[in-house]
Amino acid sequence: MSYFRPNIDAMEGYQPGFQPKEPGYIKLNTNENPYPPSPRVIEVLRGASEQSLRKYPDPMAQKFRDAAAAVLGTAPERILCGNGSDDILNIAIRSFCGEGDTVAFPRPTYTLYETLAEIQGARPVALDFPEDYALPAGLATTGARLTLLCNPNAPSGTLIGPDDVERLAKSLDGVLLVDEAYVGFADANCLELVDRCENVVVARTLSKSYSLAGLRFGFAVAREPLIEGMVKVKDSYNVDALAIEAVTAAIADQDWLTRNVEKIKATRRRLADELERMGFRCWPSQANFILARVPEGRDAAEVFDRLFERKILVRYFDQPRLDDCLRITVGTDEETDALLAALNEILEQHH
Repeated sequence: MSYFRPNIDAMEGYQPGFQPKEPGYIKLNTNENPYPPSPRVIEVLRGASEQSLRKYPDPMAQKFRDAAAAVLGTAPERILCGNGSDDILNIAIRSFCGEGDTVAFPRPTYTLYETLAEIQGARPVALDFPEDYALPAGLATTGARLTLLCNPNAPSGTLIGPDDVERLAKSLDGVLLVDEAYVGFADANCLELVDRCENVVVARTLSKSYSLAGLRFGFAVAREPLIEGMVKVKDSYNVDALAIEAVTAAIADQDWLTRNVEKIKATRRRLADELERMGFRCWPSQANFILARVPEGRDAAEVFDRLFERKILVRYFDQPRLDDCLRITVGTDEETDALLAALNEILEQHH
């Protein structure tokens, strides 16, 4: 006899990337930023008072909403804060989808979408991306209450242009959530669609481009009626007081963000060029990672294992479309050099 709901019994559960317990690894498997956050963040955390630990935080994180609205050119009332953008995804699925309702998304993509749909008892419907990762043709016609689009997509790093996303939004009866976790590294974004479409939610995180993955803070931007409904679903105090202070300082320091992102983009270009030179096939990335298909006749799982032996972590997905690929986070130049040297060695050894 099981105490769980049948859908919980039947599901696998989300598997986060491997987190090593001992030091000495080059960690290019979970798309963390290799550079420190704005010094203003550390300053704010150092100056935290006992009161910010003893008392409940502001349930709406108004200080951050005001700061983010000023930076993004939107209204504070159009922003909802969450414990990482995963919290925003969870709130959205719980807000818009009941048991048996359809949640649609292209695949391969962020596997948490399917997990959250299964937890809710909703019906995940995945449509295959074409080889170039353009929008799948049938995505507009699933009848989904909620359609999720990771853009730039994980794990491909590819970007669908805002015009195509707007056409999709306008052809849907339900809500379109554009998950822009990696948009800090991209050349375009979908934020303006919130003004043009009443059914669009844009989700963002401070984990990637702001170097704050350990802090767990994300937010959604949408029209007021959507935000007001989602507020009913969120936990009362879903973001903590220290996080609110830290992310408010982070989003105010756009100069630091720009410098950080430019470094990663430069390394990303170099990494892609070197991988292509070795015979990998790289999809054009607008994120802080690259999806690289291993050279012809090579086994991606084996290359992954050989890198692991050298304490270099990348991501391998044992699933269709991805089982001949590695997803590699863009690290520092030193980390990238070590990775490239190791790959050269591995490919030559088994030639």
